Amino acid sequence: MQKYSKNYKERYCEEYEKDHINGLILAAGLSSRMGGFKPLLPFGRKTLIEASIDSMLDAGVQQVVVVLGFRGREIETVLNRRYGAEITFAWNERYAETDMLESVKCGLRAMPDCQSFFLLPGDMPVVQRHTFLKLAASRPEEEPFLLFPTLEGRPKHPPLIHADFIPVILEYRGEGGLRQLWKQHTETILHVPVEDPGVWVDVDTRAQYEHCIACFQPGL
Repeated sequence: MQKYSKNYKERYCEEYEKDHINGLILAAGLSSRMGGFKPLLPFGRKTLIEASIDSMLDAGVQQVVVVLGFRGREIETVLNRRYGAEITFAWNERYAETDMLESVKCGLRAMPDCQSFFLLPGDMPVVQRHTFLKLAASRPEEEPFLLFPTLEGRPKHPPLIHADFIPVILEYRGEGGLRQLWKQHTETILHVPVEDPGVWVDVDTRAQYEHCIACFQPGL
């Protein structure tokens, strides 16, 4: 894991105390491409969904909303054994017929008050803590903002989204999901270069899962 300086971490913590940052993790999907139930696949001593949650909590995010749907009660049971009040559950009851945007909306309806929030699919378990910290420390004074980490010039997850966009997202009814919505707000988008291969790594298929295990060796 990439190291970060004490001064850098202190700067983040000072900013965090002033402006609360939450997290939103999506885990409602059918896992249809995996050939198994993706959120609860083992990942070292954890599951994939736990690794995704821990990446946020380890960076100082205190409240994480997890959106559940398919086999959601199983995930809820696993997470309740390990986490406490820092986790809030939201439910996309229409997970089989809706897209990611609907899960985002379900999560935002349950989102506690915050200044901004990270958005992360639940199948991205190896985003480094440094990436969250750098995004948090890069927030501009001007609001609202959309901050995207970039690797090799390409924007990836997890974006840090100002809370002013919560009603904008909830009211959006257009085609193309969040990607199309962001095109309507390009003036607020800022890119933050990071040296983190984890922003590339999502685990949709069995081959991607095995590659992730091989490359990142969780739990070692």
